Amino acid sequence: MKRTRKLADRLRETILNGTWVANTNYRDQLDNLDWKIATMEFKSLNTISLLAHHVHYYIAGIKNVFEGGNLEIRDKYSFQFAKIQSQNEWEIFLTKFWEDAESLAKLIEQLPDEKLDQSFVDEKYGTYQRNIDGLIEHSYYHLGQIVLLKKMLMPNN
Repeated sequence: MKRTRKLADRLRETILNGTWVANTNYRDQLDNLDWKIATMEFKSLNTISLLAHHVHYYIAGIKNVFEGGNLEIRDKYSFQFAKIQSQNEWEIFLTKFWEDAESLAKLIEQLPDEKLDQSFVDEKYGTYQRNIDGLIEHSYYHLGQIVLLKKMLMPNN
């Protein structure tokens, strides 16, 4: 199997449909979650919604580069999002999250394996491989936070 296909499948596992590493994924944790729980604050922790938006921000930003655009994402903006105000807004966001994750996975699959060893946008950002791996690892990190937050906010589930 091509390296790019393996990476695309790992991204899908993390966001859309896998259980191998964390025994869950973003879709499993967020689909059917009430927006009031997703936006509920717990002490000084980020909300589930904010963490999901944060991960989507990086997926969308990297997807933009794969589509021929510039690298426009910046860490300092990665937690700045309008607060979700309704279930409809939450579901619209989730649909976009799932669509962008699948689109990025397809773009990764289409890369020739040799591209993985090339610089991503600028040499200072490392290779395509490093950036895709970093996105997946970063996503798992925040997935763990979401799982814990759900347990704290919904102790009987």
